[in-house]
Amino acid sequence: MAIHSHTDIIFHGCHTAEVPSASSERYEFDIHTHTIASGHGSAATITDMAKAAAARNLKMLGISDHGPATLGGGRVSYFRNLAYAQKERLGVRILYGAEANIIDRKGHLDLDDSVLAHLDYVIASMHKPVIKPGTEEENTEAYINAMKNPCVAVIGHCDDTRFPVDYFRLFQAAMEHHVLLEINNSSLSPEGYRGDTKFNDLLILNLCCHFNYPVLFSSDSHGTGHVGDFTYAADAARLAGVPRSLILNYSTKAFLSFLEGR
Repeated sequence: MAIHSHTDIIFHGCHTAEVPSASSERYEFDIHTHTIASGHGSAATITDMAKAAAARNLKMLGISDHGPATLGGGRVSYFRNLAYAQKERLGVRILYGAEANIIDRKGHLDLDDSVLAHLDYVIASMHKPVIKPGTEEENTEAYINAMKNPCVAVIGHCDDTRFPVDYFRLFQAAMEHHVLLEINNSSLSPEGYRGDTKFNDLLILNLCCHFNYPVLFSSDSHGTGHVGDFTYAADAARLAGVPRSLILNYSTKAFLSFLEGR
């Protein structure tokens, strides 16, 4: 991988006293979650998800169901109707987004911009079998081209070992296009299916430190079971020495300011 030429950046960590301890973690939001509308792995409604978020003392919850290219994913009409959904449930602020599928190397998504523009945020991800994994160059270009879409705010689980990328190029593009890379807790879980992603996530986290650019923790919870759970993402961040100030999940205000600044 091209990133190996930057090992001086990757492995030193941040080495800062600001790194939060496990006992100090008080996250305020989780925006990568899935309901029954995603069509697999969950029977939870938006209200069910809000109950789980409230039980975990989250201030804000993002609903990001899979786009229509995913088997059983949300239909276009579902995403259009989210504009009329409740903005607060059970004392939790609700953001309505989508996890759109990147469908080709040009970074096209499975939802039109006319739909995406009315959502609060968009996560762009690559999933098998929607798109076949390519070379490192091809996968990197697909992600970077997706970032060029002004609707896209987050690149989802780009740690997936089945889709190798040049992380140095990817991170530089994220900064250029004001897009966040997520640290996906589900990827890092022992039950994860994207391979051993820890090395890839540490690359992202150390680049975050080096460039002083924030990252986003995501649960990728399909249903209520893992809403707001960033256990493995936090472990990786502590190992990399990432300071609290670069992890947006500690502050809804910081994340919303990031979205508004786009």
